[in-house]
Amino acid sequence: MEDERIVGLFWQRDEDAIIQLEAKYGAFCYAVAFNVLGVREDAEECVNDALRRAWESIPPERPKLLRAWLGKVTRNLALNAWNRGRAQKRGGFELLIGELEECIPASGSVEAAANEAELAAAISRWLKAQKELDRVLFVRRYWQGEPLSKLADEWNIPPNRLAQKMLRLRRSLRSALEKEGITI
Repeated sequence: MEDERIVGLFWQRDEDAIIQLEAKYGAFCYAVAFNVLGVREDAEECVNDALRRAWESIPPERPKLLRAWLGKVTRNLALNAWNRGRAQKRGGFELLIGELEECIPASGSVEAAANEAELAAAISRWLKAQKELDRVLFVRRYWQGEPLSKLADEWNIPPNRLAQKMLRLRRSLRSALEKEGITI
């Protein structure tokens, strides 16, 4: 079913909307949640929470890119669960944060909070300037949290070469942010 029809079902308050949404994007949401949390049960719970959030948010929202919107909701829910002190049991996500620390400014200060929109726009500009493959790999690694081994297998890139490519992309991002005056 097309996204517009699914959103239309939400607006009609038809419960079939949730069934259609899960059928179309459930596996994607599960992968996003699992890549952050690392535990099947927690990822499943996160997907259920994302579907509930969709029911509660549509309407009044009318997402133009349903997959991206739902992915963001799922990822935010997974990050919230991860931040609630369960990180000790999980693996992997600490590594992603560590990899990006050298090219993304730390948050927490008032100034950093005020510059978040500027940072997001700068990252978007940088991503748009990258080759399609680099964009896809970067987003799937650092937004969806996919393991390098999975990406290497899927794109038939030797893992060491992919790790180097990701390092070059992070350095490129850092350089682009510094050129825009964003302090790391």
